[in-house]
Amino acid sequence: MAYHFLRIPKYRKYLLNAYVKTELSNIIKEIAQQFGFEILASEVMPDHVHLFLSAPPKYSPAEIIKIVKGTTARKLRTKFPTLRNSKHLWTDSYFVATHGNVSAETIRRYIEECQNL
Repeated sequence: MAYHFLRIPKYRKYLLNAYVKTELSNIIKEIAQQFGFEILASEVMPDHVHLFLSAPPKYSPAEIIKIVKGTTARKLRTKFPTLRNSKHLWTDSYFVATHGNVSAETIRRYIEECQNL
């Protein structure tokens, strides 16, 4: 299954600067390798993250986002002391859409176009 996730930091704060962006991307790659996910496209913006990935059917979207949310929050707080000040790094909510009505290329193109905003 392929999923398009959208995550935002708590209170939509602009926490995801260039240093955090690089580390967050690396952490997401590690998670994908560990759990057998395939990253089809991703983009980290200052106030949100797009993640388009394919995962084995044994993982529900809720499980995937729980893994990503928990692991990234823990590792980012360890690496960046300024992020320890906030009680929660990510909001409880998220957007997810399955690959189906639109092609994978359409989603990939949408995420890539967000890079130029």
